[in-house]
Parts: sequence; structure tokens; C-alpha cells
Amino acid sequence: MKGSTLLLLVLAGSLLGLAHAASGADDETPAPALHPRYLDLRAAPRIAGNAAAGKEKSLVCSACHGEDGGGTAPPFPNLGGQRADFFYWQLVELKRGRHPSPMTPLVSTLDDQDMRDLAAYYASLPLHPARADAGDTPAEPVDAALLERGRDLYLHGDGAKGIPPCQGCHGPDARGMRDADVADRNGRTPYATFPVLRGQQATYLQNKLAEYRDGDLQDSTSDFIMSGVGKRLDEDSIQAVSAWLSSLRED
Repeated sequence: MKGSTLLLLVLAGSLLGLAHAASGADDETPAPALHPRYLDLRAAPRIAGNAAAGKEKSLVCSACHGEDGGGTAPPFPNLGGQRADFFYWQLVELKRGRHPSPMTPLVSTLDDQDMRDLAAYYASLPLHPARADAGDTPAEPVDAALLERGRDLYLHGDGAKGIPPCQGCHGPDARGMRDADVADRNGRTPYATFPVLRGQQATYLQNKLAEYRDGDLQDSTSDFIMSGVGKRLDEDSIQAVSAWLSSLRED
């Protein structure tokens, strides 16, 4: 009986700690380091940071992501113009290190304010188009039929395969959902944590979608959504939608 009572007290204390951290109460007191099984982003508080401070902290990032937020090679994602909320929570996931990534040791030294400032900085930059080449070698022209297949998948999905239209979460122009930063009647902004995909590097998109398809990313509620979509994607679908998104420009 005593053991059961103690367990209930421990669980209650953990739940109160999670609620306290989510509410942002007593901001002057550092929140305890919490390691929940997964990150619930459905009602995550909005992210605020100092873009000027983030720019100063971004020097090491520019080696792979460019001074203007554009990936310097196809596997490295464009960061310029990305939603601050998405970017911040991606850094949190990488720092948690639940899934192997070369980024984990790089973000391990960042504190919470660093991540918020970097998110604010990259969100302040304009969208960057995907690289049209890999180094000094011109890229192969992308097949028009492949692009059309990718466009159709993004806008309409594939009912026969159970693939929903990507625009349902990422917006019809792949810039994210319109008014995603405006709170709903419950004070939530669930679409703010979904990424901008327009002009993203095709190789990066292919790698991410393959990870979702293979069930390798399961660290947040957003990951659960994408894993459900990813398991319905075959290799041709991944190639098509990645190629189409990468082909989009800012205009």
C-alpha cells in the first residue's frame, strides 16, 4: 500500500512539473530538465527569440547552411524563411538525441535561449531556393512527368494509396498554412510547428521522408503524423514530391 502511494505521488509530481514547464510560469526560475517520452506539440507555446542575437550565434551553422540560410550541399536543408516554431522544436529533438544524427553533438552545447534566438534569426531571412547544382557539376534536368506527379501528390494526395494531400498541413503554396501564427479560439497555433517546404533541398526531403517511411522518427506528435503518411509512400512518390517542392521558387 505504501509503495502504491509513493508511486502516485511521484507521478503527480511529474505531471505538475510538465504543466508548469508548458505554462511558462515563474520564467525567472530555470525549468527542470525534462525528458518526456515524446514532445507533444499540439498545444506548444509560441516561440520568441532575439534574431540579432541569433545571427551572432549562427556562424558555425553557416558552414553547412550558408550565410543566407541556404544549404551549401543537397543533403543540408535550407533554413532561411523557415518557421521559428518548427525550427526550434527540430533543434530540441536533435538535442534530445533519441535518433542518431550528426547534428546532435553540434546542438548539444546550445541552451534553450540559443535555440530560440537561432530560430528567430532564420525565420527572419527570406526563403532560399534549392541549389540547382551539386558543386561544379550541373544538375540533370528533372523529368517533367516526375514534377507533375509530385505536384499532384502534394495538392491532391493519392486516395488509392491512402496518401493525404500535403497542402492540408503545409499550405497550397508550400509556404506553410496561412494564418498559422494566429491563435484559434482555444489559444493554440497547431500549424505553426509545421515546416515551410517550398524550395527545400530535394535530397534533404527525400532523406526525411524515407526516415518517416521507415519509422525512424518518433519523437514528437508531428513525427507521428508524418510517420503515418510516410509508411504509405513508395520510393517513386518520395522522389516525385521532393523534386516538385525543390523546383519551386519564391515567385
